[in-house]
Amino acid sequence: MSIYIDPAVASSLRGFEMPEKLGFGKVMAPVMFRAVCQDGCWSRGELLPYAPLALDPAAKVLHYAQSCFEGMKAYRVQGGGVGLFRPERNAARMVHSAERLCMPPVPESLFMDGVRTVSAYCANLVPANSGESLYLRPFLMGTQPDLSVSTSSTCEFYVIASPSEAYHPGNMRLWVERENARAALGGTGDSKVGGNYAASLLSVARLKERGYDQSLWLNPGNRRTVDELSGMNFFAVLDGELHTPALNGSILEGVTRDSLIELARDLGYRVREREIDIDELLGQVESGRCEEAFACGTAAIISPISVFGDGEREYRPAKAPGPVAERLRAALLDIQEGRAEDRFGWMQAVEAVGE
Repeated sequence: MSIYIDPAVASSLRGFEMPEKLGFGKVMAPVMFRAVCQDGCWSRGELLPYAPLALDPAAKVLHYAQSCFEGMKAYRVQGGGVGLFRPERNAARMVHSAERLCMPPVPESLFMDGVRTVSAYCANLVPANSGESLYLRPFLMGTQPDLSVSTSSTCEFYVIASPSEAYHPGNMRLWVERENARAALGGTGDSKVGGNYAASLLSVARLKERGYDQSLWLNPGNRRTVDELSGMNFFAVLDGELHTPALNGSILEGVTRDSLIELARDLGYRVREREIDIDELLGQVESGRCEEAFACGTAAIISPISVFGDGEREYRPAKAPGPVAERLRAALLDIQEGRAEDRFGWMQAVEAVGE
């Protein structure tokens, strides 16, 4: 099915000026991709000028949070081209999230049409500095306008984009969240849905007042073992080994997490996916056995952790950033930005418009 390109797209792109300071997710590209699903049937995709959406006030997304999204990047690769990093994994994860919320899954071909088309038309907006990228945000929402607590018969799929710096480029100060939870057992913790992030905001507001950057969430069932951060997965380095919480139904399966596990093993590190007891971990930080810890995600890449705050105490890993985090970050960026051989087959080239 061909993609409709609105004639106004060209003028929108010509009129866009890239600001000197990007930040993360603050500068929006001037185009967006859209497709509509009605009773299980998808329309063809269309590329449109970026603009506000028209939603009925009774749309289910506004009342029952029937919405999911993805986060991914288009990179400027060595030689000047543009590449996508493992986009098929994001497409598959969006299928999982959509099914969890009883929405029609976006077909992989339509998902790829969206991210490729936006990346191709925004190729000149992909930053050239290492660690920066065109951040892509595909999202799906239920738009049926009625107030019954039921699944939506109409859904809309969009892809928007933002030329961006890394989400959190420096060291992170974490607050161990022992009171609140971002997800419930049997809930949506392993899906990328807006409600998970809304549930994290109270904790974030409180920790900011204490001088911390992110919450470190514990498992909602036992309130004892580490799950993840609000938007990133967690790793600790113990005796030279990488340890990360095993997927358990309340942890989002991060694409960066999976990639780092594979990359680390390829570089000779032993990686253990297991339950990580928070009190045991803090003791290992205090004793020096845990010399470094870091968070990872598409937006952040890798963010070293400099402090764990827990009640009135603080625990500081000896190295922030540590050598393992620095080596993994450099190795991953070298693949994403085309400086190293893509021996895993992770990158997909974006065909330039007109070729």
